[in-house]
Amino acid sequence: MVHLTSPAFKANAARALSDAGLQKALARSKPQFQAKRAKAAAGLPEFEALRDIARDIKNHTLAHLDFYLEDYAAKVEAAGGTVHWCATAEDARAAVLRICRAAGARTVTKGKSMISEEIGINEHLEAHGITPVETDLGEYILQLRREPPSHIIGPAFHLNREDWEKSFRESHTDLPPDREFRERRDILAEARTLLRQKFLAADVGITGANFLIAETGSSVIVTNEGNGDLTQTLPRVHIVLASIEKVVPTLEDACVFLRLLARSATGQDFSVYTTFSTGIRRETDLDGPHEYHVVLLDNGRSNMVGTPFQDMLRCIRCAACMNHCPVYQSVGGHAYGWVYPGPMGSVLTPTLVGVEKAGHLPNASTFCGKCESVCPVKIPLPKLMRHWREREFERHLTPATTRFGLRFWAWFARRPTLYRWATRAAMATLGWAGRKRGAFAALPLAGGWTAGRDLPAPEGDTFMARYARQRREVRR
Repeated sequence: MVHLTSPAFKANAARALSDAGLQKALARSKPQFQAKRAKAAAGLPEFEALRDIARDIKNHTLAHLDFYLEDYAAKVEAAGGTVHWCATAEDARAAVLRICRAAGARTVTKGKSMISEEIGINEHLEAHGITPVETDLGEYILQLRREPPSHIIGPAFHLNREDWEKSFRESHTDLPPDREFRERRDILAEARTLLRQKFLAADVGITGANFLIAETGSSVIVTNEGNGDLTQTLPRVHIVLASIEKVVPTLEDACVFLRLLARSATGQDFSVYTTFSTGIRRETDLDGPHEYHVVLLDNGRSNMVGTPFQDMLRCIRCAACMNHCPVYQSVGGHAYGWVYPGPMGSVLTPTLVGVEKAGHLPNASTFCGKCESVCPVKIPLPKLMRHWREREFERHLTPATTRFGLRFWAWFARRPTLYRWATRAAMATLGWAGRKRGAFAALPLAGGWTAGRDLPAPEGDTFMARYARQRREVRR
């Protein structure tokens, strides 16, 4: 499993905020994702209706998940493929290794797959003498740098062009040292030249899957580079790594999601490549694998079915939530400490690794609701994060001072008259104390705020007093 640093989220976030290079990358990318998504959604009149349809399809599928998974597996096998049912990450790693050993694999090419990150397949293959080669451009540079992805669709989201150039010069030492990187395409051309040899030499290709179609036994991947096609058609063996919630009933259903996915992720109408794979190469096919394997991973997901967290299984990994999250846009993906960052990770990570290890993540939210408003399948992410906060509180995982503060506030809140008098007195006192400067640089019990910014001194009445006054004025 990938090394987990979620318990150190606060320290991770502090480092991210002081990382000038990361802040430069975040500032550059934020407006692009948001503006492109908004334009793409506005350009499709039925976009909102499609969101409702997609939500309902997912809910229906999850309510009959066993049926659709069995149907999908039967169709895969009818097309000459093999399905490997894996309850845990360890089971999935073992299944992939068995397939690679049976194929006599020495080199494995990989398309981008978050499940492969979740189970740590690269490290596992390397430990057993098999060389994995990432073929997605972002994943390739991260493999050179020995770094995990920081974003689920833009894995090298956190890097700047100078970072790419430095890593290429350090790693590609057999190329002329005086070569120049003037534009992005210079980096792309160098990676393409080197990866072409890897595609041709690979014994096994591993891809993820955006969707699994029960009706046909097909896996679907979307890419913008074409590396996924080369990964699954050139090697003799193709392995699909997917989690159980990726299944959808029909081709028509998959098309609903495809109309939403790219628009929500990158602002494109459609990804450059959308590839459907169904079983092994037939006699009339010009290319394709001789062996087709699907490694289906549960890893705790079936435990989410029928619980308040089932809605999270609707996620189609578009990254719209993190592209619009003010917390993610401030600290980047690595601060979250595991495979899945941003709001979706703040819900999914505690589910998969335990709230005891990832309890900080549901608290890393302003609860502005932007994540839910842009989610293509309408996952109530703030609500699910609140559920985790409640679980954290119930298990006494929150600091004692926090629990005491909440109990103290609850005691006042249950006594409205006393609460109004106490807040009015506190407002008056703080307003008087801060009258000269207009703000507090430090204040007891507010260190978490004043450590990074001043706390404005309150002015005027409390909200409740102002609300009551305005209601009286309206009635007049």
